[in-house]
Amino acid sequence: MAYVERENKTRRITNLILGALFALFALVQLNDPDPIQWVLLYGVVAVISFVANYTTIPKLLIWILFIAYLIYAGTYLSYFLDWLDIDKKTELFGKMVYEKPYLEGTREFLGLLIAAAGLLYQLKEKTKR
Repeated sequence: MAYVERENKTRRITNLILGALFALFALVQLNDPDPIQWVLLYGVVAVISFVANYTTIPKLLIWILFIAYLIYAGTYLSYFLDWLDIDKKTELFGKMVYEKPYLEGTREFLGLLIAAAGLLYQLKEKTKR
């Protein structure tokens, strides 16, 4: 019984941390050229993480979002592959350079994978329960 309570507490804390992180990711996107799209993408994961502590979220909804995020990430895969071919990988953490669209495309690809990982955590937790 104590193990289950400890596991529930750990899950709740993890959901709060994930929710706060994805809310922060969404907030940082407010200065992006297309903020609505990215605030919504990260915001959905934040809301799901927070709400999962209080109610059951349909597994089908999480699966649909997870697959949609992966498909959307796939649209940026070519940018990521271009970035893998360059020598100076640290450019990814610098400013956007319009002559190098693979930098922003790679950031968006990785961001979508991170968001998909947040959804995957929710799926894993639903399977355990």
